[in-house]
Amino acid sequence: METAPQTASNHHPQFQIEIDVVVFTLRENSLQVLLCCPRSAGQWQLPGVSLRTDAGLEETAAGCVTRFTGLHEAYLEQLYTYYKPGGNVAAVVYFALVPADSLLKDKDESAANWFPVNDLPALVPNHDEVLVYALRRLRYKLEYSAVGFELLPENFSLSELQSTYELILGEKLDKRNFRRRILQAGIIESTSHRRAGEGRPAQLYRYRPDAVAEVKARRLFP
Repeated sequence: METAPQTASNHHPQFQIEIDVVVFTLRENSLQVLLCCPRSAGQWQLPGVSLRTDAGLEETAAGCVTRFTGLHEAYLEQLYTYYKPGGNVAAVVYFALVPADSLLKDKDESAANWFPVNDLPALVPNHDEVLVYALRRLRYKLEYSAVGFELLPENFSLSELQSTYELILGEKLDKRNFRRRILQAGIIESTSHRRAGEGRPAQLYRYRPDAVAEVKARRLFP
């Protein structure tokens, strides 16, 4: 007599899918990441939500960014998927980049706060490793793509652009060499705007939307 096959649900708990997002921005002259501290956890962690049944992965990740920052548009990129301790929860991790000048000042969700990437509080298990990997990916992409421009306003000075690269890379860059290479890459163009400050007003530039940055900026800052 044949025995009916056992279904997976008889032996294994149903998998849950969560979306965690590493949100970077530039604030107070440092690269910072958004963390939250839900009462249920009692410890700082990356913003996260359960996968919506009526939405895909990226749409849910975008909704998570909106929930914690109030912004409806942000650069998003999927990093990887890992299983959380316990074995029945899979976390799909994204990283997001938001310009500081676009952040809503009055948004406060689950005691969320910004922290410099080099001065973080203790995090829940695995989230410190996730953050380290996200930062490494961001720095790697800075070498061959225009991802750094996602942290800048539409118009920016060359000094602001260099500062952005330095804050992400965590190191100083030679001013003359940086300007020469970024201008030769052909991925920015001058605008008719200038920004007043100490000394001569600074010429403002913008990223060329038609620039093939993945080719022109390849290994720009090895």
